[in-house]
Amino acid sequence: MSSKAKGGTPATVALTKAKADFTLHPYDHDPGAQAYGEEAADALGLPYERIFKTLVAEVESGLAVAVVPVSGKLDLKALAAALKSKRAAMADAAKVERVTGYVVGGISPLGQRKQLPTVVDASALEFETIYFSAGKRGLQIETAPANLISLTRAVTADIGKA
Repeated sequence: MSSKAKGGTPATVALTKAKADFTLHPYDHDPGAQAYGEEAADALGLPYERIFKTLVAEVESGLAVAVVPVSGKLDLKALAAALKSKRAAMADAAKVERVTGYVVGGISPLGQRKQLPTVVDASALEFETIYFSAGKRGLQIETAPANLISLTRAVTADIGKA
């Protein structure tokens, strides 16, 4: 399961450098699409629970990353609790792009410009592999949840809601 991309995105470079097994899954991105995760799941023929979206929220200590299935929404209160913060709110898109180095719809939890505190929804642990953005629209990474958790130094918690 190792499709290593030479000179790939910062996310694929991080996985390659860590010698982690992963597979890239490109698909045709529709520039008019608004629900990027659902678009990826539909294009790849995968259940929404297996594809995870990367969201960035503002907590008291700054920005934080939440990785949740595209089948649900982010529970901001649960995210705040997982980060021992009083509250969390979705971060401004322009700020997120500036800090992560990725564009909205292509934000990967891996290879961001600055290591941000990261919480991965506990449901990821139910799968042998999960999918998430490889750092650009139209490209997903498939890897073991343990690789994502380890490389982002994430904690896991129930932060997704239906």
